Amino acid sequence: PEGAERLQLEIEAGRLAYQDRDSFVADQDHVDVPVQALLSSAYADSLRAAIDPERAMTHLPRLDLPGSDTVYISVVDRDRNAVSFINSTYYSFGSGVVGPKTGVVLQNRGSSFRLDPRHPNAIAPGKRPMHTIMPGMMTKDGRAVMPFGVMGGGYQPFGHVHVVTNMIDFGMDPQQAIDAARVFYNHDVVEAERSVHPDAVEGLRRRGHRVVEPGHPLGGGQAVLIDWEKGTLTGASDPRKDGLALGY
Repeated sequence: PEGAERLQLEIEAGRLAYQDRDSFVADQDHVDVPVQALLSSAYADSLRAAIDPERAMTHLPRLDLPGSDTVYISVVDRDRNAVSFINSTYYSFGSGVVGPKTGVVLQNRGSSFRLDPRHPNAIAPGKRPMHTIMPGMMTKDGRAVMPFGVMGGGYQPFGHVHVVTNMIDFGMDPQQAIDAARVFYNHDVVEAERSVHPDAVEGLRRRGHRVVEPGHPLGGGQAVLIDWEKGTLTGASDPRKDGLALGY
């Protein structure tokens, strides 16, 4: 699961997905987002064909992935009602504005708007900006299987894919899936945590990626796995951030 072959596919798929995010994600009350086309099998096939397992793609636009300050929790009760909840001020102090009565810091998600009036995510009155917060809920046969989330600004969708594929494709339990070493395509470099195996890092470099070690951990996740057959709950919390798994 930490080999260059798997990481290459994850990185390249992430680059394509983020390119579409920055091109199309906007408030559907204001613009026509081609959701059906983006989710079509034909489009997925075309993206898949663009990925070379042995070489990094070129000619992708730079991404604007600012920092964030996000809190995520997942909760499951005795009746298996599940909640996946995320909250964020975006930048460390949000907009720098606080409620005069509550002292609550207001977020600054509006900074994700584009100033180009032709862009789908162009700033406009009464319009919601593209944002990165995304609480996850894994389901099977119409039932919740695992509320989960991975904090980390622009890393979040990349982190979700990493955790889910660790579990489904590599048989990890929730804690192993969250603990596993991470990489992220950020601007024109691939950030690889220190724990990524040197052979995998070298394999990515041979494929044309410029690999660097980030100055901080990549994201932070939480999850609760529901085993309907055994009647158990398994919690997991990321050592990269403050947090813990608690039962009652």
